[in-house]
Amino acid sequence: MNYPSRLIEDAVSEISRLPGIGKKTALRLALHLLKRDEQQTRGLSEALLKMRTQTCYCVQCHNISDEEFCNICKNPKRDSSIICVVVDTRDVLAIEATSQFKGLYHVLGGIISPLEGIGPSDLNIDSLIKRIESAPQDDRVQEIILALSPTMEGDTTAFYLQKKLKPSEVKVSTIARGIPIGGDLEYADEITLGRSIVSRVAYD
Repeated sequence: MNYPSRLIEDAVSEISRLPGIGKKTALRLALHLLKRDEQQTRGLSEALLKMRTQTCYCVQCHNISDEEFCNICKNPKRDSSIICVVVDTRDVLAIEATSQFKGLYHVLGGIISPLEGIGPSDLNIDSLIKRIESAPQDDRVQEIILALSPTMEGDTTAFYLQKKLKPSEVKVSTIARGIPIGGDLEYADEITLGRSIVSRVAYD
């Protein structure tokens, strides 16, 4: 594609580096920004730069934060006796959107994947163990919820965590896996359907 300006071409090249954005979409976004008021474009670029340079990670749960401790860890109304272990910040956002969980989180930063060269030492597992062991006696962690994706890598990570957590004698649970609301049994795969039957609950 022949661009009318080298500056446009450079902008398109950078924007297209973002996941899910091709050259055509990048060009449309670049031309849109070009038409906007200069102050608005400057505001966008400054916001992105601040996000990149000033964002940090919570020293306790490893969630994205603006300060040393994230808003969830600092909230005195959260139940510190329950920790939900997730892969990344997107999982925290998804669970928080349900308004059903009032405990704390621990972000692993990935899952065990030998094919990708990711082992236990690459994840925030040691800090989780230390977090449990260093908790005051009157504020002990009672339960760890493993909210990991139901994949081979997710199950491998959950199995590893369960072994590591066993000496602490803390209760370890996993999120329920089953048929989604509005789903048809005939379209469910065998593993999901089987787990749904095994993990059945009383009908209220």
